[in-house]
Parts: sequence; C-alpha cells; structure tokens
Amino acid sequence: MSAQSKPSLVINRHIKAAPASVYAAWTDPAKITGWWGTRDSVTFHAATDLRVGGRFAVGFRTPDGEEHNVGGVYREIVPNAKLIFTWAWRTTPERESLVTVTLKPDGGGTLMTLLHELFFDEMARANHEGGWNQTMDRLENFFA
Repeated sequence: MSAQSKPSLVINRHIKAAPASVYAAWTDPAKITGWWGTRDSVTFHAATDLRVGGRFAVGFRTPDGEEHNVGGVYREIVPNAKLIFTWAWRTTPERESLVTVTLKPDGGGTLMTLLHELFFDEMARANHEGGWNQTMDRLENFFA
C-alpha cells in the first residue's frame, strides 16, 4: 500500500486556552498525565525529550487493567504552534504512523487540528479515531 493510499484521520477541536497552554499540555510530562488517554483511563507515565529527533513515551491504564504504551520521535517542533511526531504502540512497533498537531489562536482559545496519517489499515484508523476523540474530550476538560 502506498503512502497516498494509507488511511488517515483529522480531528478539529476548539480548546478554551491559549495556544501556549495547549502546547504545554502536549509537551510537559506533568501536564500530559493530567489529560492523556481514553475515557476513564489513568496515565501512569509520560516522558518527553522536546527536540527534533527526541523521543516521547506515554503509558496509560484502562479501567479493565490493560496497559497501553505509545511513543515516537519528534520530527518538527514549532513552539506554541505545531508538533509533528511518529507514533507507534509498544505492542506493534512495526506499524509506525505520523501525527501532526497544529495550534492556531481562535477567539479566546485555540483551534487545534490533529492529523494522524499513514495508518496500517482502516481498522487501525477506526480504533484511533475513537481513542483520539476520547482523549481530545479529556484535553478539553483539562482546560474547562
């Protein structure tokens, strides 16, 4: 499957916080643990090496006790405006995909666009769409 034919998804959210605050929520491990993960999950680990070529890792536990660990490498960093990073679950490292988060001032808050592309298949895209929407709900609530 070519890169052009691999599934992708886009999620737009208005966050009631300035771009600098939303950027910090994505890059500060202490803040990441306050919102990351699907509904009712608990984030038990977050680490960032915020530089191009630096790695990030996040681990969270769902209510059924299952642990999920994801990580990647930062490809582009524009403070308070954009992050591009690879994305791979510890259980399927060969299925690396790419995430771009853009932040734009919007009224009293931020228009955040998350583009996740190069999914392995449609099922992976669908699973991530559900997970990202729950996670973005938690990010919105983090600033509520």
